[in-house]
Amino acid sequence: MLVSRRSRVASLAACATILLATSACGDDKAEEASTQQVRLYGTDGNMLNSYPAELKERASLVDGMKGTTPLVPLPDDFKNRLRAVNPALTDYLYAAESYDAVVIAVLAAQLAGSTDPAAIAKQIVAVTNDGQRCEDPVSCLTLARNGQDIEYRSVSLTRAGFTDKGEPATASYATLTFDGQQINDGKTEFVGAGIESAASTKTPPKPKKQRAGGDPAQEPLILGGLLPKTGDLSIAYPSMAAGAALAIKEVNAAGGALGKPVTWLDGDDGTNPAVAKATVAKHVTDGVSVIIGAGGSGISRAVLPDVVQAGKILFSPSNTDAGLTDVEDDGLYFRTAPPDSLQGRALADVILRDGSQKIVIVARKDSYGEGLQATVREELEKAGIAGDRLKLMTYEPPADAKAPPVDFSGGAKEIKEFGADAVLIIGFSESAQVIRGLADSGVQFRS
Repeated sequence: MLVSRRSRVASLAACATILLATSACGDDKAEEASTQQVRLYGTDGNMLNSYPAELKERASLVDGMKGTTPLVPLPDDFKNRLRAVNPALTDYLYAAESYDAVVIAVLAAQLAGSTDPAAIAKQIVAVTNDGQRCEDPVSCLTLARNGQDIEYRSVSLTRAGFTDKGEPATASYATLTFDGQQINDGKTEFVGAGIESAASTKTPPKPKKQRAGGDPAQEPLILGGLLPKTGDLSIAYPSMAAGAALAIKEVNAAGGALGKPVTWLDGDDGTNPAVAKATVAKHVTDGVSVIIGAGGSGISRAVLPDVVQAGKILFSPSNTDAGLTDVEDDGLYFRTAPPDSLQGRALADVILRDGSQKIVIVARKDSYGEGLQATVREELEKAGIAGDRLKLMTYEPPADAKAPPVDFSGGAKEIKEFGADAVLIIGFSESAQVIRGLADSGVQFRS
């Protein structure tokens, strides 16, 4: 009996040891599962040096975040000229596109010999195609005043001109990476997209030569801003405003258009349809011929009917919604930003190069967010990512500055349960709440 009892005690002790070891292993696995790691990706609306500030004390969460944005390698001279306009500038998103939108609009008015929007619209595509090449306001305006066809090339428009639809036929995209809380320029890569043969070959109306001394009765050309001074996209405003201001400064230094200085009337789109519509109405009353904006694609969609009804031109430096290519516009809508049909491919490539297998695409619920989301999904599926390894999610952006911030806690739990190893966030400043929600749910980001 004594031997049997000792054997039983030893057996129980061994079992207890095994159970403890098994339990400990189970806890390790549970802890490992709870600290799920994902790679974080963004797009032009949140790949900015100013973006981490939206996360406040948790700004370090963006460390390692990658993304794409429409961007060409900007010459140092251009950056210096922008900083002369705004010494505090830290980002250059859509600065070149804003500069070029203003210059192209001015050149089109000079070629048309008129401030009439309909006449200007007929020359905008032509400014960028099949003429004497020129690359700055001085040389281009000199040619245009002499009634010479021109082919404008500049910072954002380098390889080809506009298509018949009034948008760039080719584009350049940059792959950006956050190191800590700043984008590391040393890691930035550029890739081209689009085809040069897509540029328009239509013959425009014959340019009008400016008579010596100009026409004293000629009204000055008035351009109106419709840029995101406030709202979710306001983080991109400083660079866009600097680009437009630099263009006005250099155009007027070159003698202006139609013998008069070009007038710029500031205006806010608020990243809000109501604010933008009010700005458009004021510009119409003030005699603006060309409206430069809006910042967001959804805002342009909202105001375009008003602009068209008033017979004005809407010329955006930052709209990328691919659906705007075929929008009903009576030939009055143009953009220097390339459509997301081109960016989606570049963005999918960035994600796939990291070997991601289960991907969630989170987008703000508007034409920009959902449009780019659909394009990226299509490109990922073409590359072999099965539909069951992709998850699409959207969130409602705040209606205005007084609205509560985005609550993404529920969405974060879904992402965690899905087992994603990559999350792409398509949004503006409000998308920082998505990152917060993911971190609060226990998701860890790979740097």
